[in-house]
Amino acid sequence: MTGPSDGPPDFSRAVVLAEARRVTSDIAGLIGVEVDAATVLSGRAAILNLTRRGRISAGGATRLLAAADGWCAVALPRDDDVAALPALMEVDEVGGDHWTALTRWAATRRTENVIARAQLLDIAAAALGEAPAVSPAVRSSGSGAGWRGFEGLLVADLSSLWAGPLCAQLLTRAGATVIKVESRSRPDGTRGGEPAFFDWMNSGKLCYAVDFDHDGDALHQLLAAADIVIEGSRPAALRRRKLSVDDVPARPGRIWLRINGYHDQPDRPAFGDDAAVAGGLVGAAADGPVFCGDAIADPLSGLEAARAVGASLRRGGGEVIDVSMAQVAARYAALPQSTVDAAASDRTLLPAAVPSASPLGADNAAVERLVAERYCATC
Repeated sequence: MTGPSDGPPDFSRAVVLAEARRVTSDIAGLIGVEVDAATVLSGRAAILNLTRRGRISAGGATRLLAAADGWCAVALPRDDDVAALPALMEVDEVGGDHWTALTRWAATRRTENVIARAQLLDIAAAALGEAPAVSPAVRSSGSGAGWRGFEGLLVADLSSLWAGPLCAQLLTRAGATVIKVESRSRPDGTRGGEPAFFDWMNSGKLCYAVDFDHDGDALHQLLAAADIVIEGSRPAALRRRKLSVDDVPARPGRIWLRINGYHDQPDRPAFGDDAAVAGGLVGAAADGPVFCGDAIADPLSGLEAARAVGASLRRGGGEVIDVSMAQVAARYAALPQSTVDAAASDRTLLPAAVPSASPLGADNAAVERLVAERYCATC
């Protein structure tokens, strides 16, 4: 999954798989779930039949562009991103292919200018290697609790796409009750894509649909009831609704996991491919960098998050954990590059079939009963 589309695969980052296997070994010891690292890293590509495309991401929504002083990645996965391009490039309209126009525009700008303008318009963009390597940040928050095992553990999964849902899926497999919380008006974007990928990430979870602006009391009660909260929201979004870690009373031992793009810029938009570029996790071709794997910062961050949550549970919890995708990618990018590894492979691995995930809001009644029965407002 790394290398130019018309050339040989690049195995210089094979050490990433080796390190991911060490992480999955830790996960097995901490939460008792066996995970195949190679399948986690390549499973989406196998499901979607993706392949390496050089400076076009495997999924096609992100590109590596040459700026006047270096390389940057720009992601346009949403219709709103494409609609914002005239404002980004300061033109009345973008004629012809928008990627061609964007490539020409970026070539005349410094990377810092490209990134700054993209951030103004909420477009995910990153300069190659801009993010330092930082381990997940852990701080105490409330009292701890003794190790209770996973049966009966309640997890509120407010995350979407890949990294957070992967972490929550591993907790589901460990035996926890995981509630996938989605907005009625803006559900997880992967729900509208290939069903097999959504099912892979969300099978076995209870699906709870709410209106974040009008169902605040119900959400507050759910988060107060949860033993683990997983979220990838911008801090201001939850604070505005009084649903942030500082607004919701903590149960003894509660773990609050936050996954974002950048450690020092939690409000900055990021997706797996551009976050990997920010961390410097790219492959190499004769004429410059190419994307490494498929949105690789997402699954790597999901695995790192699961390990961090497992370690916190063993300590008794009572912690807030921050995992930043660009910084995770930077830690992997700092590993010594490999020569061709006999264990390396250019093929993707299809995940085992799983039951279908629940439809949007299908488990609302069950979730409301669960919260009312276990953690009523007067308890």
